[in-house]
Amino acid sequence: MNPDIKEIYKIKTTDKETLLKWYQLLRLGRSLDDRAPNYLKQAIGWSYHAPAAGHDAIQLAIGQVFDRNKDHLFPYYRDLQTSVSAGLTAEEIIYNGISKDTDVAGGGRHMSNHFAKPEWNIHNVSSCTGNHTLHAVGIARAIKYYKSKGVAISSQGESSVSEGYVYEAINGASKEMLPVVFVFQDNGYGISVPKKDQQANRKVAKNFEGLKNIRILYCNGKDVFDSMNAMTEAVKWAEENQKPVIVHANCVRIHSHSNSDRHELYRDKAELNYVREYDPIAKFRRLLIRYNRATEDELNQIDEHVKEVVKKAHKAGMAAPDPSPDSVHDFVYAPAYQPQKFPDGTHNETSEPKKIIEALNSTLKAEFRRNPDTFIYGQDMANKDKGGIFNVSKGMQQEFGHQRVFNAPIAEDFIMGTANGMSRFNKNIRVVVEGAEFADYFWPAMEQFVETTHEYWRTKGQYSPNVTVRLASGGYIGGGLYHSQTIEGALTTFPGVRVVYPSYADDAAGLLRTSMRSQGMTLFLEPKALYNSPKAATPIPEDFEVPFGKARIRRNGSDLTMITYGNTTHMCMDVAEKLSKEGIAECEVVDLRSLVPLDKETILESVKKTSRVLVVHEDKVFGGFGGEVSAYISEHAFKFLDAPVMRVGAEFTPVGFNRILEAAILPNTEKIENAAREILTF
Repeated sequence: MNPDIKEIYKIKTTDKETLLKWYQLLRLGRSLDDRAPNYLKQAIGWSYHAPAAGHDAIQLAIGQVFDRNKDHLFPYYRDLQTSVSAGLTAEEIIYNGISKDTDVAGGGRHMSNHFAKPEWNIHNVSSCTGNHTLHAVGIARAIKYYKSKGVAISSQGESSVSEGYVYEAINGASKEMLPVVFVFQDNGYGISVPKKDQQANRKVAKNFEGLKNIRILYCNGKDVFDSMNAMTEAVKWAEENQKPVIVHANCVRIHSHSNSDRHELYRDKAELNYVREYDPIAKFRRLLIRYNRATEDELNQIDEHVKEVVKKAHKAGMAAPDPSPDSVHDFVYAPAYQPQKFPDGTHNETSEPKKIIEALNSTLKAEFRRNPDTFIYGQDMANKDKGGIFNVSKGMQQEFGHQRVFNAPIAEDFIMGTANGMSRFNKNIRVVVEGAEFADYFWPAMEQFVETTHEYWRTKGQYSPNVTVRLASGGYIGGGLYHSQTIEGALTTFPGVRVVYPSYADDAAGLLRTSMRSQGMTLFLEPKALYNSPKAATPIPEDFEVPFGKARIRRNGSDLTMITYGNTTHMCMDVAEKLSKEGIAECEVVDLRSLVPLDKETILESVKKTSRVLVVHEDKVFGGFGGEVSAYISEHAFKFLDAPVMRVGAEFTPVGFNRILEAAILPNTEKIENAAREILTF
């Protein structure tokens, strides 16, 4: 069948009502797209706008095949036409563009041109190009596990595929055989960077032809019918075969990348004329008239109707309320579980002590039995009788099965990103991930970690990533680089994630239980040197719970407050006992347990009682979390102090491998004792 006959066939076999609906959606999307820059010129808003013009056909198709009752759509920042086609109204587009409180994506909390409607499964995605491919894979995993209908659809530009996490996402979808459709809208440029500078293949989808279990479809993204056929086939095949599909759509970018870009600086007049000639809407209009499916008058009437719709939407947008400055602290943290049996996180249990490793393992199993919608995965943590490098997850796969307890690729971004996505499917889902085998290896996941911290705030509470990130943290094992660092000093700087760091087995159990029952993300740092240490072993009551933001007084005292957590808690206890036996001082040891939120009340009460403070932690002193504690005390309890707040921590160097170097770098009882004696004699 030659192209002309195919074109006639497609236009004549689609009913007129549908054709006119498509034309109206295209005109509405283009009208809003063209209007967007005017808001910026008038200082009203829409300060970020990536035009969709030239991508209209493939975006129309994405929105039309998307079924909000069963599918999940992850549009990217250029997907204005996709969003209109998927059902967003002109008002909703403008609310987002000018950042109004009525914006259904998140009430003006995210950049303009990032369209979403979470209640319809049109997901709010970030500005990090292509990162939502991982979220789509995660939710597709849940679709498959729960035997649900539908697919996940991830839309993006071809240059975003250069990102490493996109390869991780597509490789993972291939390996797990998941119903996800990846749409590459190829306009030939990544901002001003031509495609030839991004990759060797002319079509980026060819980079993935070697992957098993994946189907690749190529289409003309400028043609409505070719795009519609490709997307219809992709969604149908992905759902029926429970496997991923890539749709590579050739498009043109008619305008600059965004309103901060000037494409005339890198595109000549001939190219600009060429892309305008291939305007998808103009072509579609010509086809409708040429094959007598619509008259000029009918299409002109639609054009006039669209103008009225946009004018009305503009008025609604201008009248809509702006976000309140008082709301900035709303939705930073998702609701935490409030312990019922042990509201203050203390107990009088006298049973046989258990080590931290036992506490973690038994708590994980108990919570998995309690909530069947709980999953755990990570690197090297579910293979026959091995339960991770430290055996924390030992026996879990045998009891709960391969679908709830499984290994992930050695790809930290993949682990974090798919956890974010998977927890979107169902509010009951709780995902526990071993973010890396050692905390030091977590850095490749930072893009997805940061993304996940602001999901709840960015969506104005519409989506909560219910994820617990477990990391074996700290030194004193002779591990050296990438095996002995503790990283809380960096990760506590991000609002939206709770950070806990237990020192004893009971707190490890209680904090893990609270983390897994809470909404939102918790970073759970485990002092691996204490996993099997007898000094960290304690009796643990059944179903023990520890609230976030509640420190524990491990030793009462009146002369000096030692504020600590993790490995150094036990060192502080040893020093306090020694100074007491020598009759020098009675030191109070405050085990923070929870870094974010921080128990400021307990800290202040202890400072008022002792008037002298020593902050001790394993991390570096410079830039470490203790700096925040010290600053808070200096600001709020200065009048109660009889001496400067002092800190003990690691040297400002990496942790060396040789035990002599490690000892010189990390804090120990001798360093803590010397500091305590100094502050006591000030």
